[in-house]
Amino acid sequence: MKEKTGEVFSIALDNLPVPGCTISKEIYGGENYIAYYSLAGNTDISAEIYPYHKLIILADGEAEVYMSDQETRKLKTGECILTPINIPVGVRTSESAIYTEIAIRRNDSMNEAIKAGDVFKLADLVPYQDGKIVNMDVVHNDKMKFVVMTFDEGTGLSEHAAPGEALIFALDGEAVIGYEGKNHRIKAGENFHFAKGGLHSVKADKKFKMALLLTLE
Repeated sequence: MKEKTGEVFSIALDNLPVPGCTISKEIYGGENYIAYYSLAGNTDISAEIYPYHKLIILADGEAEVYMSDQETRKLKTGECILTPINIPVGVRTSESAIYTEIAIRRNDSMNEAIKAGDVFKLADLVPYQDGKIVNMDVVHNDKMKFVVMTFDEGTGLSEHAAPGEALIFALDGEAVIGYEGKNHRIKAGENFHFAKGGLHSVKADKKFKMALLLTLE
């Protein structure tokens, strides 16, 4: 994954729009590719037909996803959409937008809570529960897993290593990420990248929600 490792960062701040331009940056080129997009105000990624879904996670700004039947879906910071397949889908802005796009193949296992074409927030998919950690698999296959997790205050994951690279999206609250012997505080709207085999832990000294994208290729 073409992303900095072992430090807290912000997809939004690291990929600021350039006036008049649309910019894409591929950070993972596997079957479930991952890319960042930065769209300046009044720009447009024209509608195209794709044989797979795209999960769009808006990091900052506002965007409009439009489809061939004249339907549009407006996204604001923190909102997501799973695009439909086999119809033209495009993205445009009146101001600016920065988002992550993940390819979701039609044979991937998708949670029934997610419906193509609906706008939703990852943070709203899973509730907090007293003294517990709650997990929901959003989508997975044998090479990728995308999970939403909630941590009640005082809960956490002990040090362990993942079998692949992982990208964290902090969704709500804050926590301490331990990585290779160093602690890093992460807050909603920030991100963190684990290298394959990197020893890490999560300690929620406050309530915390995150999404975890794990690649296994």
